[in-house]
Amino acid sequence: MQVSAVEIKNILTRTSGYLKTVTSHSLQPYRGCTLGRSLCGAGCYVQHNRWLTRGRPWGTFLEARINAAESYQGSYRREKAWARSCRGRFSVFLSSSTEPFLPQERRWGITRGLLEAMAESPPDELVLQTHSHRALDYLGLIQNLAGCCRLRLHVSIETDRERIEGLPPHASSVQARFEAARQFKLAGVRTVITVSPLLPIAEPEAFFGRIADCAHAAVIDHFVEGDGTPDGRRTKGTPLPAAMEAIDPTSLELSYRNSMLLIARRHLPGRVGLSIDGFAGRYLPASTKSLNQVH
Repeated sequence: MQVSAVEIKNILTRTSGYLKTVTSHSLQPYRGCTLGRSLCGAGCYVQHNRWLTRGRPWGTFLEARINAAESYQGSYRREKAWARSCRGRFSVFLSSSTEPFLPQERRWGITRGLLEAMAESPPDELVLQTHSHRALDYLGLIQNLAGCCRLRLHVSIETDRERIEGLPPHASSVQARFEAARQFKLAGVRTVITVSPLLPIAEPEAFFGRIADCAHAAVIDHFVEGDGTPDGRRTKGTPLPAAMEAIDPTSLELSYRNSMLLIARRHLPGRVGLSIDGFAGRYLPASTKSLNQVH
């Protein structure tokens, strides 16, 4: 693992493509991700971004952006004005290309500095995306920030299985992530479970029932259509599909996603989002009679 400290000119990136309808800006406290060799790294869409990886294997490098908070404060007024003029609101996705609550965060404190800067100069909306229970380290800070802006905490839990044969272990256990989501919900933080990318689920009824207890909403995202290609060809070049097929061959198809959507919508009526719409906080209607809205 190569870890380095860098300075960045502009921490706020105006979104385009996939994220354009989600938030006006994305923000990455780190470049790279030390969870890249865990199970979430096997299906991580970011590993296909050649501009970001620069030929380096995913999970082998991390750059800590040590001036991230100062960069945010320095560009805050300009980017807020642009966002409100061009996108209607100043909204930030933290983060789409790394894990904000890495084990290394305890040393570097990059995400902490950013959250503190946002408490002083809040965006209109903040989406915090995490795959780790370590977000609980900042429960009080996040709770305080939720009082300053419209905040959603997205916790990724892609399956109810603690281990999947053929893939590395979770960086953060399923149990620990559910418990983190539960604590955030109890603290009054708007909490969403992102089932992304959807992996084979052993007990779907119990899984989505647990989500309904621990979170306010859920998002389901399959690697087909979700990895930036129409047929999921990027992900098909990774070990993920073979491991999924060994458990349940139907899990490779969008029909499996649709069957999980039906179950999820029974447990969370009007609070289930599909792929990019879900990440943007746009949810399917409460009715589960059909999936005419799904394409």
